[in-house]
Amino acid sequence: MALQGPIPVTFAMVFPHGCYIVGEVEPVKDFDASSNGRFVQARDKQTAELVWQVAVMDGDPTLKPAQKTVAVKILAPVQPVPPQPMPGLPFTPVEFHGITVTPYVNAAGRLAFSIKVQEMHAPRQTAQPTQTASTTKAGKEAA
Repeated sequence: MALQGPIPVTFAMVFPHGCYIVGEVEPVKDFDASSNGRFVQARDKQTAELVWQVAVMDGDPTLKPAQKTVAVKILAPVQPVPPQPMPGLPFTPVEFHGITVTPYVNAAGRLAFSIKVQEMHAPRQTAQPTQTASTTKAGKEAA
């Protein structure tokens, strides 16, 4: 089978309604290497990069409350810095690039996905289409 390991996806595929940071960026613990109170940070098995984690809230209005918050793992050599909060918003919007998902069966026996990313940044502003004389005229004729 051609699909092996993490599956590359786009941000729009995972978060079509956007997402918002609701936690701190924290190191992920390597449970096998950590012992006797000594913390060892996890490294990604494919890239050997350090693994960080941040909780985000999915902007999809159709999700149940228990489904809204997901953990996103960030692969980076140093702790990633979240984007600056936006005035007037209770949560900080964020986008990710270099996204992969890995399906697995969780402890409850349900299908779940591990989300790993390479970059975290503020959402890019999308330009609104400008109205021209021809689109204005066409819009008035259609009305």
